[in-house]
Amino acid sequence: MRTWDSIEIYSDILFEFCDGVAKITINRPEVYNAFRPETNMQMLEAMEVCRERNDIDVVVLTGFGDKAFCSGGDQNVKE
Repeated sequence: MRTWDSIEIYSDILFEFCDGVAKITINRPEVYNAFRPETNMQMLEAMEVCRERNDIDVVVLTGFGDKAFCSGGDQNVKE
């Protein structure tokens, strides 16, 4: 069985790699994976890494948990 290895540690996302596939997982299940500015910046940074690495052929974007992929912007964040 193949395992996912962490590429980088973030507060709002999981960023993992396995056999040419990078997986970016929104990891805020307590708010149905609603994104906030930090989430957006972390996803953009992870996608930049994916673009630069020659060993990444596919990028999968997903959400943690079984309730929601992403419920949109976090309405509790005011900027």
